[in-house]
Amino acid sequence: MRWIRRLFQKSRSEKQLDQELRFHLDQQIADYVAAGIPLDEARRRARLDFGGLERVKEEVRDTRWETRLDSLFRDFRYAFRSLRKDRRFVLTAILALALGIGATTAMFSLVYNLLIDPLPYKGGNRLTVVKIHDMKESGNRDRESFSIPEFIDCRTQNHVFEDVVGSYNLNVLYDDGKGLRKTGGAFVTTNTFEFFGVPPLLGRGLTQEDGNPGAPPVFVMNYRLWQGEFSGDSTVVGKTLLVNGKPRTLVGVMPPRFQAYGARIWLPLGLYPGAEGTAAPGNLPVYLWTLGRLKPGTSLRAAAADLVVIARRLSKFYPKEYPEQFTVTTQSEVEAVMGDFRTMLYALLAAVFMLLLIACSNIASLLLARATVRQREIAIRASLGASRGRLIRQLLVESFVLSAGGCALGCWFAYFGLKELMAIIPQGPLPDEADVGLNAAVLLFALGITVLTTILNGLTPALHTVRGDLYPRLTASGKSVSGDFRHGRLRAGLVIVEVALSIVLLAGAGLLMRTCFALAHVDLGYKSKNALLVRLIFPEGHADTADQKRVFLRQVLDRVTSLPGVTSAAETVLVPPYEGWQSGLTVAGKPGFEKLTSFFDMCSEGYFQTLGIPLVRGRLLSKNDVDSARRVAVVSQTFAHVYFFQDDPIGQKFKFNVFDQVPELPHDTYFEIIGVVGDVLNQGLQTSPIPQVYIPYTTTGFGNRAILVRTAVPPDSLVAAVREQIRAVDRDVALQEAKSLESYLYERSYQTPEFGLTTLGTFAGIGLLLAIIGVFSVMAYNVSLQTHEIGVRMALGAQQSKILTMILTKGMRLVAWGVVIGFVASYGLTRFLASQIWGVSATDPWTFGTVAAIILTVGLAACLLPARRATQVDPLIALRYE
Repeated sequence: MRWIRRLFQKSRSEKQLDQELRFHLDQQIADYVAAGIPLDEARRRARLDFGGLERVKEEVRDTRWETRLDSLFRDFRYAFRSLRKDRRFVLTAILALALGIGATTAMFSLVYNLLIDPLPYKGGNRLTVVKIHDMKESGNRDRESFSIPEFIDCRTQNHVFEDVVGSYNLNVLYDDGKGLRKTGGAFVTTNTFEFFGVPPLLGRGLTQEDGNPGAPPVFVMNYRLWQGEFSGDSTVVGKTLLVNGKPRTLVGVMPPRFQAYGARIWLPLGLYPGAEGTAAPGNLPVYLWTLGRLKPGTSLRAAAADLVVIARRLSKFYPKEYPEQFTVTTQSEVEAVMGDFRTMLYALLAAVFMLLLIACSNIASLLLARATVRQREIAIRASLGASRGRLIRQLLVESFVLSAGGCALGCWFAYFGLKELMAIIPQGPLPDEADVGLNAAVLLFALGITVLTTILNGLTPALHTVRGDLYPRLTASGKSVSGDFRHGRLRAGLVIVEVALSIVLLAGAGLLMRTCFALAHVDLGYKSKNALLVRLIFPEGHADTADQKRVFLRQVLDRVTSLPGVTSAAETVLVPPYEGWQSGLTVAGKPGFEKLTSFFDMCSEGYFQTLGIPLVRGRLLSKNDVDSARRVAVVSQTFAHVYFFQDDPIGQKFKFNVFDQVPELPHDTYFEIIGVVGDVLNQGLQTSPIPQVYIPYTTTGFGNRAILVRTAVPPDSLVAAVREQIRAVDRDVALQEAKSLESYLYERSYQTPEFGLTTLGTFAGIGLLLAIIGVFSVMAYNVSLQTHEIGVRMALGAQQSKILTMILTKGMRLVAWGVVIGFVASYGLTRFLASQIWGVSATDPWTFGTVAAIILTVGLAACLLPARRATQVDPLIALRYE
């Protein structure tokens, strides 16, 4: 606190300095008197030695830090007084900077909280996912889960992980005393909570003892479920609830950001033979999603090298689990969860940095014009003794004041902008643990951006202002043509940069717009409009067999079909275009197809009519086929072409090889093809369909089911009525989800590109607006500088059209250079959006041509108003203009 007292008690410091100097002067006088020199002469000589007390005081003051700080405060006061006189300029500058800083801060907050530090877990940046990659396959079909024996061997034999955990997700039905409810859950190895290192909010987490034989059944709940379904009642811990038909005791509630595996309920998974959760329905083996925490200093590449040795050893014991040629890949958990959406976020972050550069170029251009007008003032200050460094500091302080104002307003924009971004951002790829907001790291970033914009905005104009001989400017006008000549090229360069960067942003937005248009017009092979999707979950003991499911679903379909506004309804197991069971086939009388696979679905007879899938040849499934579980099948056109080429597929027989491996499915069963229907997309919107087969859903009771409802009214309006009809048949059957088929497709297919288009389009729009302002301001300023020249030209007989053409030519020349440079930059930078672009080339000429037309049009409009003003100059007034 001592330095603060020194700063605000300058009178005391001055008094002490004066006393100290007086003391030294008196001592010198005393020394001369002692040497025999008369008092007056001694006093004269002492003063000569010191060179004057005031000069010494100035030298001492200059060495003090508080003097420098005081000088800086004076610079700030002068900057505020100077800027206050030009409020229009200040408001324009702060608003432009606020848009740039606000957008950049908001996007950095997304990137930081979603990609850099999204996980609140112990060693979150070292959490690693392990995958088995088939070297003969391309794409993202790596195996990410491992059987329990593989998991145990991997955990005990590796040398790169501190610890390893395993889990698999499942649907959980629980009874809270008010009825049966459904939520998402996960079986997790009992070291999971110790692995993540997050203490519970209430009670305890799962422990090693919970996975031992004979341990009492327990579970842990997440914060959202506790708040939403139990109103935050702390007494619920220790109570017993019916979970998936089994009484379990709730032992803990986790804090809000603990969202491991996206589950709301965690169940302990013992790894001993016969433990609960170690076998799927039908006594099938379960596979665990494996997550490890790297030892400090261990790289992902080193981990993969260690694990590939283990995997090659395991492939000898479990040959069916491994391809002939494979390798092990490792990936951070954040990258695995976010997938390609990371590229979108990084591209948007680059876009807002471009927007920030546009804003900085705009402000630098305005500051340069303002500094040019103040040349005489700068020269006067220099003649009074101000050094070039002091002048540069003064101009940088003014730039900092503008940047600080822009930062404050920008953070306010970012705060509300983040809410809008989170409302439109796709929720699928986001880590559930992420907490997006203006935290300390983001605000520190905003402060860094403020310093950066201060330098970018202020340094170049400041250096140009104090460069060269300042004294001749004392006799020159601040609006002289010479001033324009000195700084004209720099202002023109800044305008070209603004236009070029806006071209890049508009090109990226245009490509995403073309992508959204292409996706929206993809032929799905079925009609998604006016269709309702309802997924069902059957609790244990309800409709387990094929006959029980047939009885239940037949009653539900009859009830739903009778509802007003419903035109048809059907059962299905899977919903295209993102779901499908896959199997290799054995075709009777046609060997050689062992390596080919096909998707298959189990549906009711009304499936094709409900989705509007056309019949090509043969016939569709009938009610009798479904009720009697006949071994018949309807295939797609691609299936018929791949397996039978020009032969007639009707009457041909085949079997699913995977059926022979699943106890609950019919073994060694051949299905006869009775019809061929149109192709339906079954690998997403961006991939051609593979062969597809449809068989009666009564073939097996295995798996959960869904209902598709074709409506004549808005589908969402029938959700409650459909739910009541299902509950009327069996109150214990839960609805996993109920939404329109269009909503399902939007969430899976259109939401991510639409988010990219909305955000990048907004940034591009702001960038275009700033570029227009930049072109207009530079042209208006150039016209003001050329007022005298224009008056001379008009006095000598120049026509208004010639003046108009001259001004427009200068402005459009800048815009044209910006377009050319922007195209060159766009051809390189838009390739970073390649993973988000589909249906259009990254160098699409139509997109770039449209962007060029927009830029040239608005550039012409920005140049036109200053040019028209130039043609209205009065020659008599212009000749006297100074």
